[in-house]
Amino acid sequence: MFKFADCSLIASRNGKLGFCTAHAVVPIVESIIETQIPQNPINLHDPEEKSSKYHFLQRLNPKFYISVLVNCRNPKQVRQVHAQVSVHGMLQNLVVANKLVYFYSYYKALDDAYALFDGMCERDSVSWSVMVGGFAKVGDYMNCFGTFRELIRSGERPDNYTLPFVIRACRDLKDLQMGRLIHHIVYKFGLVVDHFVCAALVDMYAKCGEIDDARFLFDKMQKTDLVTWTVMIGGYAECRNANESLVLFDRMREEGVVPDKVAMVTIVFACAKLGVMHKARMIDDYIQRKKFRLDVILGTAMIDMYAKCGCVESAREIFDRMEEKNVISWSAMIAAYGYHGQGRKALDLFPMMLDSGILPNKITLVSLLYACSHAGLVEEGLQIFSSMSEDYSVKPDVKHYTCVVDLLGRAGRLKEALKLIESMTVEKDDGLWCAFLGACRTHKHVAMAEKAATSLLELQPKNPGHYVLLSNIFANAGRWEDVAKIRDLMSQRKLKKTPGWTWIEVDNKSHQFSVGDTTHPRSKEIYEVLKILSDKLELFGYVPDTDFVLHDVDEELKIGILYTHSEKLAIAFGLMATPEHTPIRIIKNLRVCGDCHTFCKFVSAIEGRVIIVRDANRFHHFKEGVCSCGDYW
Repeated sequence: MFKFADCSLIASRNGKLGFCTAHAVVPIVESIIETQIPQNPINLHDPEEKSSKYHFLQRLNPKFYISVLVNCRNPKQVRQVHAQVSVHGMLQNLVVANKLVYFYSYYKALDDAYALFDGMCERDSVSWSVMVGGFAKVGDYMNCFGTFRELIRSGERPDNYTLPFVIRACRDLKDLQMGRLIHHIVYKFGLVVDHFVCAALVDMYAKCGEIDDARFLFDKMQKTDLVTWTVMIGGYAECRNANESLVLFDRMREEGVVPDKVAMVTIVFACAKLGVMHKARMIDDYIQRKKFRLDVILGTAMIDMYAKCGCVESAREIFDRMEEKNVISWSAMIAAYGYHGQGRKALDLFPMMLDSGILPNKITLVSLLYACSHAGLVEEGLQIFSSMSEDYSVKPDVKHYTCVVDLLGRAGRLKEALKLIESMTVEKDDGLWCAFLGACRTHKHVAMAEKAATSLLELQPKNPGHYVLLSNIFANAGRWEDVAKIRDLMSQRKLKKTPGWTWIEVDNKSHQFSVGDTTHPRSKEIYEVLKILSDKLELFGYVPDTDFVLHDVDEELKIGILYTHSEKLAIAFGLMATPEHTPIRIIKNLRVCGDCHTFCKFVSAIEGRVIIVRDANRFHHFKEGVCSCGDYW
């Protein structure tokens, strides 16, 4: 009946909640009391009167309403209970009022929850926590922060239930400024040592990319549980420091913390980022040893891990072992074949997916189109693209268009690709123009490249990669004045080219090389092996392709620059540091250059080695002088 504010009270009229003034409520109360309390003395010997008294007294017990609320299944039922609570004058009971706010929030009836909360003359920490958390859970972050501000202004002390809700809102919004402000409040109220609050802060900083701040808090925590370890491991993986994720995983186990399935999915994700095969094998062994079930989530993560570590065969073994597969599992396996250059196998898997009763989604079709693009299956890709709306009810988005532009561009059909771009109705993004610009570079079409670059730089003027790509196109065309202009523009905008790095895995350790690198402890031996190898390759017909040296220098200097590319240094080290006939696995952070691609083919034939190269776009498997990409990349 009451809402306990000076200016308004709730009354139940015809089954609906309404509002009335404090003066008007007195006759309403009297009429309710008259209907609820018998005017004649109750005869306790009469069973009916005794039962009536029992039910009336029961309705004055807060536990009765709490038990009824627990059994509510929707907001309508909560409102009915709210009406009865009002009628029987139980809204003055804080426990009952808090439960009503909680169940309104639970069923996402936030307007009802806040109307009740706003009228409460008495609130405790539970009231604030439920209201702040209710807004946070439905993604209404503005009201979440607003209610939290009311809490601070009211003089109430925030607790370790309310603060994590607000911190998670900062995390979801990636609002670092607000997150730091909340962190100051945590310090002010002395809650920085609280486990729940500190764990939420670690999570927030990690998700906002401030991994050093997250690690500082993590190391200061008196007690770290499995959830916090998992957050920290995932944070490093997201921030491109997957190696530290694996170090933390080992430390976690040493400290006696046993990982659960969520932690294992996180570490599998980190290993996929790192791309190191011996770590993938170690994690797979641990999963089998601890008898983790290969469900959809863990199994799909492992498919991705093995594929990105360069072993699509192991990815398929995991896929085949999975008892249950969903559309994401099938899409992951199709994608794995795609970036390993096995487009036909990706296409063969698609009808098997349909036969299993699973329909493709947007991700599946992107994976298929990508596979066609990287295997030169132009007509197959165009057929999938043209039929996706009608056959699978999937409307093409910018990612599907990007794949088709890439498909046509790689095939040299630049005019068709440009026509498709100009006719598309979905909003164009940087990925689309970047795919077209890459095709222009491959086919040395400078005029179209300039058009693409103009659109690309409008969308992302601060991305140095776009400037470098256009500069390379001008360099290939011998337009050195334009190259100089692009480089001056980069200097003015304080943009730096991403340096090229290559990593190789030897004896369970990763070794890193840059162009002309002399920092490796065995650098002198590496260059000696590389000299002998280059001489041997030239006898068998290898000729350095100086078109891939994008500097205005003479031919001899260009050959010298090509000679010290990071891929070649890594391969030379691999030849001298690994047993004969074993695979050499390297990772390049940029696209592998054409000359190094040719170099790898010759080495695989002459030295009898399989060379697996993971670059920024895909995998190349070199064996007996042939690459899995079929020179279509």
